[in-house]
Amino acid sequence: MKQEYKLKMLESELRKVLSEALMEMKDPYIETVRSLITFSRVEVSKDKRYADIYVSVLGDESKRREVVEYLDSKKGYFRTYVAKSIRMYVAPELRFKEDKGIEATVRIAQLLDSIKEKEKSDDNK
Repeated sequence: MKQEYKLKMLESELRKVLSEALMEMKDPYIETVRSLITFSRVEVSKDKRYADIYVSVLGDESKRREVVEYLDSKKGYFRTYVAKSIRMYVAPELRFKEDKGIEATVRIAQLLDSIKEKEKSDDNK
């Protein structure tokens, strides 16, 4: 239990530090899309060697994929920032992934709304 708690605390701290790194990043591309990017969650492996960072990006699918690939290309910057900010034996290797959970939630909400509208129109007949 204690180990799991420490891992969750580390994930939370990593998410915060990565957000700070994104805000401080001086890059013309990031300047244009910074407000659209959210690090939704971080999952650290039990041995703390790897961290999967789930990225949520507002926009169409091609834009999301483009931003995730760009962040993945800059993972050296983010790993260095993490190493300087969090005291760890070894900074974890960062793997950026697109978070499809938020998109699925929005899609389900839209489907439920359309079902409710259909039921209302059927009841009015």
